[in-house]
Amino acid sequence: MAEPIQRFIELLERAKATEPWDPTAAALATADVSGRPSVRVVLLKEVDSVGFVFFTNYTSRKSRELEANPRAALCFHWPTLGAQVRIEGGVERISPARSDAYFATRPRDSQLATWASRQSAPLGSREELLARHAEMRRRFADGPVPRPPFWGGYRVRAERIEFWQFEESRLHQRVCYHAGTRIWRAEALQP
Repeated sequence: MAEPIQRFIELLERAKATEPWDPTAAALATADVSGRPSVRVVLLKEVDSVGFVFFTNYTSRKSRELEANPRAALCFHWPTLGAQVRIEGGVERISPARSDAYFATRPRDSQLATWASRQSAPLGSREELLARHAEMRRRFADGPVPRPPFWGGYRVRAERIEFWQFEESRLHQRVCYHAGTRIWRAEALQP
């Protein structure tokens, strides 16, 4: 596995042992076709030699932005480790089969909520959403909940990965890896 990807995985494992909140939470930055930025928190669900995978509703604002402008940035911040990792790159949908496999592992109520929510659309009332959730409970009462066709995964194909390590002196350590054609190139950055 590529050096920065392996380094990230090792740091994530350390964060899982020390962080009080979910260490897979990352800020995801996207931009619309006009370049207007937007950021929100997503949960990292897979890391492999190709990139970083999260799941969402394909009709959500983030998905619309990713379809119009398929580039994104992720930022992981682990305060107890005094570390953050910034990842930038192109974005692509993962295969329906991989989305199906992950969806099957989600708790049943989360699966039903995926069907009930029209993510990012205006909500008339909370009761309306709860009624749709109850309707999905009735609809899928007798069997497994299939993955909706409007929901699945995206992969950020890392082109740039920066590791930042806190130093009391404010002379933080920063190392940035840039993807080359066959190898990653590392360079130290000024704090």
